Amino acid sequence: MTTPFPFTAVVGQDDLRLALLLNAVSPQVGGVLVRGEKGTAKSTAVRALSALLPELDVVSGCRFSCTPGSPDPACPDGPHEPGAFESRSARMVELPVGASEDRLVGALDIERALAEGVKAFEPGLLADAHRGILYVDEVNLLHDHLVDLLLDAAAMGASYVEREGVSVRHAARFLLVGTMNPEEGELRPQLLDRFGLTVEVSASREPDQRVEVVRRRLAYDDDPAGFAARWADEEAAVRARIAAARKLLPSVRLGDEALRQIAATCAAFEVDGMRADIVMARTATALAAWAGRTDVLAEDVRQAALLALPHRRRRSPFDAPGLDEDKLDETLEEFGGPGEDGGDDDPDPGPDGGPGGQPAPDEGPQGDGDTAARPETGEGGEPQAGPGAGEQSAVRAAEPFRTKVLNVPGIGQGAAGRRSRARTEQGRTTGARRPQGTLTKLHLSATVQAAAPHQRARGRSGPGLVVRRDDLRQATREGRESNLVLFVVDASGSMAARQRMSAVKGAVLSLLLDAYQRRDKVGLVTFRGSAAEVALPPTSSVDAAAARLESLPTGGRTPLAAGLLKAHDVLRVERLRDPARRPLVVVVTDGRATGGPEPVALAGRAARLFAADGTASVVVDCESGPVRLGLAGQLAGELGGTAVTLDELRADSIAGLVRDVQQGTSRRAA
Repeated sequence: MTTPFPFTAVVGQDDLRLALLLNAVSPQVGGVLVRGEKGTAKSTAVRALSALLPELDVVSGCRFSCTPGSPDPACPDGPHEPGAFESRSARMVELPVGASEDRLVGALDIERALAEGVKAFEPGLLADAHRGILYVDEVNLLHDHLVDLLLDAAAMGASYVEREGVSVRHAARFLLVGTMNPEEGELRPQLLDRFGLTVEVSASREPDQRVEVVRRRLAYDDDPAGFAARWADEEAAVRARIAAARKLLPSVRLGDEALRQIAATCAAFEVDGMRADIVMARTATALAAWAGRTDVLAEDVRQAALLALPHRRRRSPFDAPGLDEDKLDETLEEFGGPGEDGGDDDPDPGPDGGPGGQPAPDEGPQGDGDTAARPETGEGGEPQAGPGAGEQSAVRAAEPFRTKVLNVPGIGQGAAGRRSRARTEQGRTTGARRPQGTLTKLHLSATVQAAAPHQRARGRSGPGLVVRRDDLRQATREGRESNLVLFVVDASGSMAARQRMSAVKGAVLSLLLDAYQRRDKVGLVTFRGSAAEVALPPTSSVDAAAARLESLPTGGRTPLAAGLLKAHDVLRVERLRDPARRPLVVVVTDGRATGGPEPVALAGRAARLFAADGTASVVVDCESGPVRLGLAGQLAGELGGTAVTLDELRADSIAGLVRDVQQGTSRRAA
């Protein structure tokens, strides 16, 4: 067995370690979501925590870790006779991102259930994690239906497995810990809310601390057992402190003053629902027990707010996580309470005035384009190309608006999502087939029809149906998939009018928000001057795309062909990486093409590459003014897609656009 890295040997990451320890003291806090860049000891700290948890007494031979004194009356391995039990360490169970539903909740033998009426159940990871830790690395990449099952079990303390009316229930109480890199995509707000605490982690910028991290890691890799032995005393001390805090926890008093501070803080930060209040109360109580106190102080309430509220304040993927600590201190002071001097322990603000070096929440991004200089113009009045020539600083995006979905025509087989039709494991039943591998969704009527003709040959004598494995039929289902939405944005001088570019950014931001809600991957290609660039490679992080869009400058000529060719190259590479994910190309331009020999003809040839591949596309026409050349419409025809103006992009106008995309594809197929 591999010796884990000692928890007490982790350098820095004080908030991460505290959040994990508070959940070890009081699992009712609700788990921890750890957000941060790669290589910041997220997984190391989580795996090390299991070694600090007290040993468990379990019923001997029970696959569901029942407590000897009070076994679960619904345990599938029950009923348990009193007496025999054994002690073991708490388990740390990892849920892989690619796990199936059966691997998570367990599998029921449908053949035996139908033929014999026997509930033959193979436990899943939720059963293994009962009374221990369930760790989900890259939880933001986990399929939504698995996250729903996981969080429902965590909330109810039980797991239910149902297959065609046959159900099994077992206890599933565990400490839920998820880690994620925000650059790879965000969790939905309703799922964020189900994690009790959240912690932002980052690598230290202090050279001495980084040296110590490297020194300890090298020592551990050279001799894991010897390194762990050197930290055994510190580990034992923390283990004893957890046990003492657990024993003290029922005696901790949460007074009315502390409760008023908790309620006032949640109201001041406008968090939705009441879960935040409850989590803060449990966290503050655990903090007091961890400190060896029986009264909750203001410093406990403050620390609980810093751990429990930041992720509950996000209203959209473009909102930066965090908490205004000045506002927090003002709220706590206004509503008074015990131990008000605890505010002296506030963490030092970062260099920009916010926690951890992040800008304060009320500060906008730098580089407001209101001071931008007029671009230099060349022949024909178009801004000059070249580095720095005719460039305007970035302008803010207009307020985003609600859009309707842009579907990719046809039926795909990509990752589960909410955009285009696809054959998936979730959704409405459309037919039946023989199972390929493990049966997951039984088509009952098709199974009965397959078994019925063979009943006499199989010697059926009673009322039961004689079912063989060859009779089983898997239900085929149709649901929704996620797609790759690739934005190709014209940032040239012809788009540089401030009001127009603000509207363009607002439209793209609206489509990005829609992509986030539908679990798409997004990419961003921009073109201006003399070339195009991939501003953001395809990613699940739409907030990263929004940040790149916000800082996008404009100016120079319009190398439309270069932008289209760059986008075509991005799609070629993505088809190799993820062949099942279908793309939708959204070109945002006024359709002009300048610079180089025959720019219009070259752009047309580049556009026809997308039509030849059958790639679904939409051109957002940004041309304005009383006289319009209709160049965007011509480009849409070359692409084999459709064009829509900025005004038509809003609300119900999208419905007509979807029909146009589908009709355009049908015409190409004909």
